[in-house]
Amino acid sequence: MTGVAIAAIANRDVVIRHGGARMFYRETVLDNGVTVLTESLDSVRSVALGIWFSVGSRDESPAEAGMSHFMEHMMFKGTPTRSAAEISEAFDRLGAELNAFTSKEYTCYYSRVVDEHLPTALEILSDMVGNALLADDACQREREVVIEEIARMEDTPDDRIHELFSRTLWPEHPIGLPILGNRETVGGFDHEAAVEFRTRHYLTGNCVVAAAGSVDHDALVELVRTHLLLPQGPRSDRPAAESPSTGRLTVLTKETEQTHICYGASCLNARHADRFTLAVIDTVLGGGMSSRLFQEIREKKGLAYAVFSFHALYQDTGQFTVYAGTRPGNAEQVVGLIKTEIERLLTSGLTAEELSRAKESIKGTLVLGLESTRNRMTRLGKNAVTNGELLSVDEVMERVDAVDLAATERVAAETLAGERVLALIGPHSADDVAHLVG
Repeated sequence: MTGVAIAAIANRDVVIRHGGARMFYRETVLDNGVTVLTESLDSVRSVALGIWFSVGSRDESPAEAGMSHFMEHMMFKGTPTRSAAEISEAFDRLGAELNAFTSKEYTCYYSRVVDEHLPTALEILSDMVGNALLADDACQREREVVIEEIARMEDTPDDRIHELFSRTLWPEHPIGLPILGNRETVGGFDHEAAVEFRTRHYLTGNCVVAAAGSVDHDALVELVRTHLLLPQGPRSDRPAAESPSTGRLTVLTKETEQTHICYGASCLNARHADRFTLAVIDTVLGGGMSSRLFQEIREKKGLAYAVFSFHALYQDTGQFTVYAGTRPGNAEQVVGLIKTEIERLLTSGLTAEELSRAKESIKGTLVLGLESTRNRMTRLGKNAVTNGELLSVDEVMERVDAVDLAATERVAAETLAGERVLALIGPHSADDVAHLVG
């Protein structure tokens, strides 16, 4: 790696230093398979700590859809030595943040805490994920909580449209299923199902402990070795997610004030060398207020309040999506404008000025995000738990700067010139909008 010195220090311990700066990453893989990653920062007194597991909604069978997210809830509901209330009170007493989140590919339990309280935070988090009781009465209560969460999502069409789009893009693979699951599956979750799921997935090989801030790597390794006692097992395999190459349409007919639109295609995976080029394309097309979509659809024509594009990259696939919300009578025009801007991108490419502006925007967003210890911890944990490529900030900037106009033309054609997917929520029938696909 350019400008980076790597020195082995013990077993699989690695130190990565960037340009002589004090910021550095360290990695240790314990004998049992748990990975510990840290980034030490001299300028802060806090630590962001996360325990990550390589399990998400894409790892579920149809009958257990939503179980990863349900387990996230259940880990807070008590252990043999702590009740749910005592867990919350302990972190309040530390003045710490405690939370968790689930995605399609991972689950993370994290805390942000003053450095002197890191040992306590790590011990409690380890107790939660390693020893949760998963009691039947708690499962019964939490099933109702999650079903309420599902109901809220279903009443929020600008959230639901993204789940609908994913299912349209991957109709035959669990990566297309809602992270929350559905009422039928969640309604059947009990102690036995939760224990069985934990036994399969909450293994040492699936676990990464990441921390950023005022943290001593060696001390954290010893804390993990002492407190994080999980069943030993390798990193779980997951089936590949391939999107069919035919155009598809999904319409959820609903009496809404706006039509919610997602339009896009499958794209690169999270380790693909062209992902930085894709980020530039995304930024120019719909990544901010100066983007083509925002300027054309909102600023010039006033057809939407929210319009943007984004790309989500997974271990073996990805999605490139444009979202817009507009009044039903404007839906056809908005979809047409989205398609027109994509075609203009494919036929005319980017301008040199757009390329330069997008690069600076991406780099600025990266650097500003690193003001947060939580964001730094997330970079470490997410990349490690998904077998991603852990790059220094300088390396990311170098790869962004290396993007040229020829690369954007090639990647745009490879990503957006083929069949695309359209999902709509609004007062429309599939027959009414079938002509908009393509």
